Amino acid sequence: MYSTGSYSLISVAIGDLNKDHRLDIVVVNNDTGSINILLGQYEGFLNQTNYPTGSYPQSVAAGDFNNDTRPDIVVANWRSNDVSVLLGYGNDSFAKETRYSVGYDPQSVAVGDFNNDTRLDIVVVNSESNDVSVLLGHGNGSFAKETRYSVGSYPSSVAVGDFNNDTRLDIVVANYGSNYVSILLGYGNGSFAKETNYSVGSNPKSVAIGDFNNDTRLDIVVAHVGSNNVSVLLGYGNGSFAKETRYLVGSSPQSVAVSDFNNDTRPDIAVANRASNDVSVLLGYGNDSFAKETRYSVGISPSSIAVGDFNNDTRLDIVVANEWSNDVSVLLGYENGSFAKETRYLVGSNPQSVAVGDFNNDTRLDIVVANPRSNDVSVLLQYNRGAIAYKMAYASGGGSSLQCVVVGDLNNDTNVDIVLANYGTNKVGILFGYGNGRFENQIMLSTGINSHPTLIAIGDFNGDSVVDIAVVNYGTKQVGMMLGYGNSTFASQTSEGSSFDSRPLAMVSGDLNNDKRSEIAITYDGRDNVDIFVAYNRWPFTKETKYSVGSSPKSVAVGDFNNDTRLDIVVANYGSNYVSILLGYGNGSFAKETNYSVGSYPSSVAVGDFNNDTRLDIVVANEWSNDVNVLLGYGNGSFAEQTNYSVGSYPQSVAVSDFNNDTRLDIVVANLGSKDVSVLLGYGNGSFAKETRYLVGSNPQSVAVSDFNNDTRLDIVVANVGSNAVSVLLGYGNGSFAELTRYLVGYSSSSVAVGDFNNDTRLDIVVAHAGSNNVSVLLGYGNGSFSEETRYSVGSRPQSVAVGDFNNDNRLDIVVVNSGSNDASVLLGYGNGSFAKETNYSVGSQPYSVAVGDFNNDTRLDIVVANYRSEDVSVLLGYDYIVFVKQMMLKTGNSSRPQSLVISDFNNDGLMDIGIVNSVTHSIGIFLGYGNISFANKATYSTRPYLSPCGMAVGDFNNDTQVDIVFNSCNSDTVGVFLGYGNGSFGNVVPYSTGSSSSRYSLAVNDMNNDASDRHRQHRSRQQQYRQNEIWNNNRFALMDQEEFGPMESNYDDHNDVISSNNDQ
Repeated sequence: MYSTGSYSLISVAIGDLNKDHRLDIVVVNNDTGSINILLGQYEGFLNQTNYPTGSYPQSVAAGDFNNDTRPDIVVANWRSNDVSVLLGYGNDSFAKETRYSVGYDPQSVAVGDFNNDTRLDIVVVNSESNDVSVLLGHGNGSFAKETRYSVGSYPSSVAVGDFNNDTRLDIVVANYGSNYVSILLGYGNGSFAKETNYSVGSNPKSVAIGDFNNDTRLDIVVAHVGSNNVSVLLGYGNGSFAKETRYLVGSSPQSVAVSDFNNDTRPDIAVANRASNDVSVLLGYGNDSFAKETRYSVGISPSSIAVGDFNNDTRLDIVVANEWSNDVSVLLGYENGSFAKETRYLVGSNPQSVAVGDFNNDTRLDIVVANPRSNDVSVLLQYNRGAIAYKMAYASGGGSSLQCVVVGDLNNDTNVDIVLANYGTNKVGILFGYGNGRFENQIMLSTGINSHPTLIAIGDFNGDSVVDIAVVNYGTKQVGMMLGYGNSTFASQTSEGSSFDSRPLAMVSGDLNNDKRSEIAITYDGRDNVDIFVAYNRWPFTKETKYSVGSSPKSVAVGDFNNDTRLDIVVANYGSNYVSILLGYGNGSFAKETNYSVGSYPSSVAVGDFNNDTRLDIVVANEWSNDVNVLLGYGNGSFAEQTNYSVGSYPQSVAVSDFNNDTRLDIVVANLGSKDVSVLLGYGNGSFAKETRYLVGSNPQSVAVSDFNNDTRLDIVVANVGSNAVSVLLGYGNGSFAELTRYLVGYSSSSVAVGDFNNDTRLDIVVAHAGSNNVSVLLGYGNGSFSEETRYSVGSRPQSVAVGDFNNDNRLDIVVVNSGSNDASVLLGYGNGSFAKETNYSVGSQPYSVAVGDFNNDTRLDIVVANYRSEDVSVLLGYDYIVFVKQMMLKTGNSSRPQSLVISDFNNDGLMDIGIVNSVTHSIGIFLGYGNISFANKATYSTRPYLSPCGMAVGDFNNDTQVDIVFNSCNSDTVGVFLGYGNGSFGNVVPYSTGSSSSRYSLAVNDMNNDASDRHRQHRSRQQQYRQNEIWNNNRFALMDQEEFGPMESNYDDHNDVISSNNDQ
């Protein structure tokens, strides 16, 4: 347990704050207005366990000799002229040794598969008989009788590798007495060719192999006792080697090892120097040369060196056996080729050789040492529970009343940062991390007067791949959002979305609908539900800018009439019998209008390229002259004189499309007086065939075109103001149409538009009703038929409707202009066919028509409105901000009182699910998600009647790759674990004690001791201490020792793990 000195710990978070690959803890102290940072530490190795061997063991190696996946040990015994094999049980203990005779005075041992039978074999150098012994393994832990091969004088060291790239292992031997190395090429059947010798320095004592020049051919490095250097011999890949190159090291080098200590993919060299009591590290350049040595002090008379990751931080470390101090030195690596000061561990008498392996199957490397004087080997098991150092505290300021802490990388610098909710000062505080466990001074972001922030979550709420902040403001009863810019700055808070009326207890974030944006879920005090909030781009519009046009403008459309890539506006002026062209400047402003005469009382205008010259043309429907005018464009913003085509009586609306699939644009007109539509097929040269009429409903007012039955043929929909219906005419693709199908809608249908409102790839319809002050949405089935209408209120006497994505969330929205209330209503879509409540924007007097386009090239849609009475057009430019809108509520059951929740994928379907703990009904609830912010009915699992759950976290506790759940009980000093089956269901609860009077409130999960198992850590509300439960891989937990924190500033050591918190107030 770890004391923090505070009596009111209310929130905790975990992360790797100092980039040592160990999780650290951040704790909020509500009473002192500060946070404590607790850095994870490495604990080292347990006391050794000794196992008897033969007489005067000189060398040790590890390997799996009986194919049971548990490491075994082989020891070369100098005086008894044999090797000892100790088979491992995989639980840190070993069977009694079995001995095998070899040559005289065996000095060094190595392991490899010399006959390609997938069974490990042994090679030993015999210093007195000047040969090597090869013992072929049977794969059951026993070995055949030795076979000997002659080498040089007093061989002292052996290594194994494939020197001629024939996939057969070869042997290299350092010969102490003859000053050369011997190469024995293997035949792959367990036998070897006669030696080939290469001269090196004086008294070669140790040999190792590596590819020092990145040519994929193995090279050799030799340590020389007599000349205080190492020799590097580059391999040619055919079993032969170049002349040596020497590098100075310490005094009397005894042992050499090769590894990549600075993570540059180039092998480096480490040498144990017996007389100077240090280790030399030579960093490799990858071109067969090395940097000058750097030395590190170790024990007395270091005799052997080995390499491994002893603290599970993915950085290589060094272990050295010190012969005359009877210990081993462990030097932890910093990943840049440098090492920390040694830590020593006692072993047996006069340790001569060291090797590494995982001897107890806990994924942590252990150490084995051969001790000649005590005739045994020492096994040191790595001990890494996940200890924590009390590192430092940061004060948040007087009156801050800290409520919540979360961690994450908020500025894309790969360093973990801290976010705090300052309830008392109405601010969110951010401490940006330096990546070494220390932080910048806290910066403050205001959440508003009397907002009192209590909960924080982070996520990407606007889909820009940058971390944003969500904050629950208890004082204003709203959820605020601060959008991140990724550079340590944030936009001001927006909080104009949905509100809440009960005190929120917990908030989590996750992508519940697979739209690459995070949603949030919230539980409340005293409520039996979970609310899900979706981040929506509210995207309001600027105040209108007006531009004068003709008399009684009745219709508006947009297009680029002068080919400058900037959108322009065309307006049909009902009272002055001309159209006005306003050329856009591309910044949201427009030039003075230019007018072109048309027919009598123009009521509607549309745009298209009717003569295939890549220049936009205009078509106008004239109500009193019963015709349409076509004005061909010159591509410079000017137009030719009109050409007239007769249509039906009182044409009200015109649209353009290709109805007969000839790549030439055609025209359709809705005729109010004759109760039909006129279709004029285009010839592609700007002229049109005589109209063909199709009856529709009473008083057709508006027409739109799309493919409603997915047959690649365009269809027509008409809003009938007299019959309160829409008529759909399915097209045959040859310019003709089937008889109409009617759908009843609201009163006095005035305008119709088309779009896919529920993202099902089927087109839907929206209709504005001037008589009932609403719009109807009819969702399409994709076969030309539609669902019943759903109505949404708008302003007074809506006259025209248009569709666009106004908040760039890939969901279509609706805009309606209301002639009675002189405004435009914007309804933001949820992407499921439903819409938010309208937001209204003032425009001119008696608006009659609306169109959308990006007038200032900012990738945000803008709105243009034709105002009939004020004889102008209003331009509203769009800009963005994001708010949270409550989209749905999940009922958790009567008197369930959910207190905590998580978002995770419980059934492995790639969709996020929700888990909750119900404190009163003593259960957990699982809502499996469908990926569209809808969920299956809740599944409930009992936590047992005496366990009242209040905190919840997830992790994989039994290493089966399935998500499990852990909860803590507020009333019984217990945590409970539900193991998941991976299909959304869970086994029965298994309880674990957390100690007397611990009174847990919440918890978190992570791998606190780098053993690839998840762990949970929780926070005591009464004693304000931490206790960690460690997870064993047999689905059980071990209760860890309790400790008090030390001084405020302690050493900078490393370590990491998992957490939870609560409030005793």
